Amino acid sequence: MDRTQELTSDHTELQDTTSWYTYQSYVESSARTYSRVIDKVIVAGKGSILTDAEGKEYVDLLACAGTLALGHNNPEIKQELIKYLHTDEVMQGLDILTPAKYAFTKELLGLLPEKFRDEARIQFCGPSGADATEAAIKLFKTATKRRTVLAFHGGYHGMTAGALSLTGNLNAKESVASLMPDVHYLPFPYNYRSPYLVQGDELIETSLHHIETVFSDPESGITKPAAVILEAIQGEGGCIPAPAKWLKGLRQLCDEYDIPLIFDEIQCGFARSGDLFAFQSADIMPDAILLSKALGGGMPMSVVVYREKYDHWKPGAHTGTFRGNQLAMIAGRKGMEIIRRDKLAEAAREKGAWLKAELEKLQQKYAFIGDVRGRGLMLGVEIIHPNTARSPKHPDLGDGSLAAAIKKQCFANGLILETGGRFGAVLRLLPALTISMDELERAVELLDLSMSQLAQG
Repeated sequence: MDRTQELTSDHTELQDTTSWYTYQSYVESSARTYSRVIDKVIVAGKGSILTDAEGKEYVDLLACAGTLALGHNNPEIKQELIKYLHTDEVMQGLDILTPAKYAFTKELLGLLPEKFRDEARIQFCGPSGADATEAAIKLFKTATKRRTVLAFHGGYHGMTAGALSLTGNLNAKESVASLMPDVHYLPFPYNYRSPYLVQGDELIETSLHHIETVFSDPESGITKPAAVILEAIQGEGGCIPAPAKWLKGLRQLCDEYDIPLIFDEIQCGFARSGDLFAFQSADIMPDAILLSKALGGGMPMSVVVYREKYDHWKPGAHTGTFRGNQLAMIAGRKGMEIIRRDKLAEAAREKGAWLKAELEKLQQKYAFIGDVRGRGLMLGVEIIHPNTARSPKHPDLGDGSLAAAIKKQCFANGLILETGGRFGAVLRLLPALTISMDELERAVELLDLSMSQLAQG
């Protein structure tokens, strides 16, 4: 087929898309990931349903890694974009003020907790979440005149060199000759695989004691950090929620030792957790928030929002050509309005509670489900070797091969989800906040079917 051939709206001219996939696999970088399992040409999306070139429908529990908080082709966002495109307003604006930017800024600040909003400053970054990470690290090193950054095991903050330096997963690092120095890692309070061999409140207390030792011990080998960065719910690390009590304790330690605390809300923010922002479960204030994904209403955008006292930039100290993406501001403003207006944080909490309960029923049915966890519509199902004792000393505990097989079988049956976490053994569920209960019920049925088919061999 001629690659330049236009597709009709009903896709009647789609022919031999197998050859398209073969061609794309040949010319595209081997770094591609999702398309290795989703090996079909996707031609349409509406809400939480995707359709391939053969007319098959899929329930989407990935939502472009949480980017599409309002699902595919949200009609209100589409209408706002169409209306804007019929004007002569600018498409890109660098950091120049436009009506779209002003409205976007007002809407974003209106969503922030009042105490934080009153002293907030916004740094518009490039199109990806990693751009926000890079900007934040530069900012806090500049403001504090320190060079060390503390991150956490299992954390994920992007794939650019600086962001990758803060990311726990080793696979992406092994082939990179040099990354940002002066990064140190702390164990995350991962209750299912406790790094301290204790759980619950004892895990929280032990972890906080360890962190305080790092902060206070003159022989710790770690200089005073420019910042601590973390996700309140680890995403790529396996949908691991940090306990509210632990987050509160970490905030207190950072205050006591004068260390800025950065919350990466790129994936867990904008109501996905059941709160507008995931850190709010602990009733604490950050020193900075990293935002992207759902921020742009499906369009690429990222920002850092931080406390005024850290605004030590000089003009031009951090820039990016696409920081003035007006379409992202139009879509993002409308998306935030819908999240607020339709109380989607509450919806995520309610739907997530139902979905988690259904997943726990599957856990009782299948011995290879070791753990079900998460908050709101950010849930993880950890797949294990059922005959392996649960302990950090058993590296084969997580069954990444079986998790990958479940993901593949789910796709064959019409369900899209992703894997992550240690050994790739966690099924990650990140549906649109607008997913219907009928669609969630169908998703659980398809997941159960896929697991049953594999369990039967």
